[in-house]
Amino acid sequence: MSRSTRLLSRAALTTLALSLSIAGGVARAAGPSEAMGKSATSAPAAAPWVQVDSAWVRPMVPGQTATGGFMVLTARQALTLEGFSMSRAGVPELHEMTMDGHVMRMRAIPSLALPAGQAVLLRPGGHHLMLTQLQDTLKAGEALSLTLKLRTADGKAVTQTVSVPVQAHMMMPAAGGGAGASAPMMPGAGGHHHHGMAH
Repeated sequence: MSRSTRLLSRAALTTLALSLSIAGGVARAAGPSEAMGKSATSAPAAAPWVQVDSAWVRPMVPGQTATGGFMVLTARQALTLEGFSMSRAGVPELHEMTMDGHVMRMRAIPSLALPAGQAVLLRPGGHHLMLTQLQDTLKAGEALSLTLKLRTADGKAVTQTVSVPVQAHMMMPAAGGGAGASAPMMPGAGGHHHHGMAH
């Protein structure tokens, strides 16, 4: 083999070794990143404490400082709803409306039981979320962020945040109705006028 051929072969081998070294470095550098990506995508999302359906908040009229929030809550385990907080400044309270003779009365309550797997209606004329002393008028088309304050049967405090649309009415299961029964909750239903009054 001539000297020039030997030099050419040596140069080719050097180039090949350098290429393999660089390729190996890239592969090693990409390994941890790929592993990180796999672990990030394989982690399952935590299931919500409560399934929230048919949620809505009644719009306000100018001069009104309070309104109601309504929804259907189905807990996956026995929970107690102890209150809620909201993204707007104001005073959030759990309320219930009951009949006192022929008069419907509304009062604040400290908590509401959410039995496991049982749909609990927060609706006009019954249990509901009361949003009082609001500084801004809630208008139809907006979305309000509410954080439900819950407690498990073993005493653990947990929360769940939901985005609730502000709209005039929502189809909800009828009170006392059978499976699949529903009724429209229209403006003025269930003592709507109470929501604009101090009490």
